[in-house]
Order: sequence, then structure tokens, then C-alpha cells
Amino acid sequence: MSAPVVECVPNFSEGRRRDVIEAIVEPFRNRKGCHLFDYRADEDHNRLVVSLAGAPEPICEALLEASKVAVDRIDMNVHRGAHPRIGAVDVIPFTPVSGIGMDECVTLAREFGKRFHALLGVPVYYYEDAALRPDRTRLEVIRKGQFEALREEVVLPERHPDVGEQKLHPTAGATVVGARRFLVAFNVNLNSKDVGIAKEIAKRIRGSGGGFPSVKAIGLALEEKGLVQVSMNIVDHEKTSLYRVLELIRMEASRWGVSVNGTEIYGMIPAAALLESAAYYLQVDGFDPLQVLELKLLESLQKEDA
Repeated sequence: MSAPVVECVPNFSEGRRRDVIEAIVEPFRNRKGCHLFDYRADEDHNRLVVSLAGAPEPICEALLEASKVAVDRIDMNVHRGAHPRIGAVDVIPFTPVSGIGMDECVTLAREFGKRFHALLGVPVYYYEDAALRPDRTRLEVIRKGQFEALREEVVLPERHPDVGEQKLHPTAGATVVGARRFLVAFNVNLNSKDVGIAKEIAKRIRGSGGGFPSVKAIGLALEEKGLVQVSMNIVDHEKTSLYRVLELIRMEASRWGVSVNGTEIYGMIPAAALLESAAYYLQVDGFDPLQVLELKLLESLQKEDA
């Protein structure tokens, strides 16, 4: 069996202070077994998204170091941003890539959550496949009301942390740790300043509102850009193509006379998710991903190594 490889996309509640962002990212650099693929900070969201892949243990060690920086330097009492959040280290999801199954990823997430709390004193909630309670499978349920509401409601039985005392860290709040399948963070910006339009569209396209079952969506205002955004997680791109989501948003926005300004992809994305949309817009009949030179070459090299 091949060595286990996981993907991890930790989200930190800092998107404006460059020195803090770089200090958080530093533990992920030049660490054997931990590969830093991408990191992006957004001022409107006030959020940092880091994409990692590698062996579980070095990734966990780097996560603990980076999280200590975030806990020391981010104060949730003064944090403001468009994206929902409950903590300085807001969410840490583990995704199986190869040599490891979902059950093992669940164990990894739960063990990491205990180490995280023991080191940093930040309470932990488990979500998705790692959830200990069925009502905590969905991240948005745990983050309901965000840091400000959870700070008051954490004493209620239904909002007690899975790890830690019934109170938040005084400045770092709480952290959500989980195991999940690969998702695509896909945002669509609209030429409007009316956040109500973005929220209405988000409600119509997300699964909970009767839209695409694989889409989670919220509407946000991007004050720095003078735009609004439909911010989404596509949790199964094989069931819900990016082009389908974009075209429905375009159609819904036209009802208000609003056009699409552009789109954003945060973090990594499978080639298949992009190629399917490229084939749609180019109107390529019978397109096979292995027509892409690099993918065909990669397949050939893998066969040679087998």
C-alpha cells in the first residue's frame, strides 16, 4: 500500500495584515512531507485560505505551529470581515488523497482536534464525516450566528464544544476540525453594490434552498471592490458542474439587470472540474480529458512506474 497522502485546507481569520499572514504560512514552507500548494488572503473576507498536501504527521505538526501564530496574533473580538467565522483558526478539514481512506481521515481529524486543544486551549467542534453528532455534519450549523453569537450560546447543551470546556478562548474563539471529500471553493462576483441581490441568488442556487444539492452558497458584499459576491463551496463537482452553477447565477442576476463581473477559485481544483466547463463553453463534442497533453503524459509516466 502506498504511503498515506492527505489534502488539508485550513482557513484563518486574517486577510489584511501581511506580516501576520506570512507568519501563519511560514511553518508550511520547506517542511519535509508537507507541501504548500497555494495560499490566498482576501481583504473583504478578512480570511486566509491555505492549500496543503502530504503525509499526515508533518502536516499536523505544521498546522499546530501555524495555529499558534494565529491564536497569538488574531483577536476575534475586533475581527470584522464578510465571511462567516467562529475563530482565529476557523476550520481545518482533512481530505483523503491516496493510501488513506475516509475512516482513517476521521480518526486523524479527531486525534488532531485533541492535540490542538491541548496545545492551544481553543475548544474544538467536529464536522462533516468526523462529526460526533448528526446535527453537526454541516459547517454552517456550527457557525450559526458566528463568533459573536457562539460566545454567548456556548453554555447551551446544543452548542457545547466536542473538545474543551463550555467557553470560547477569550481571543481566538473556537475551531472546527473535520474530514470531508474534495470541494471546490468557487465565487462569482456581480456588478452591483446591492448585497440583497447576491443573498437572494445564493438562496436560490444552494441545496438548502431547493437549488443544486452539492452547492453551499452565501451572498457577500465586497466593499473594497465595490461589488457583491455569491460565495460557494461545491462539495461534489462531478454531480454539479461549475458551468451549470455559473449559468444559473447569470440567469438569476439578469432578473435584476445585473451582470457577472468575474469568478474566483480559491485553493486547488481538480483538472476535471475545469476541463468539463472548458469543453462546454468551447462546445467541444466528445471531449476526453486525456486529450490534454500534460494529463496524457502523466498517465504514461505512471504506467511506466507501475
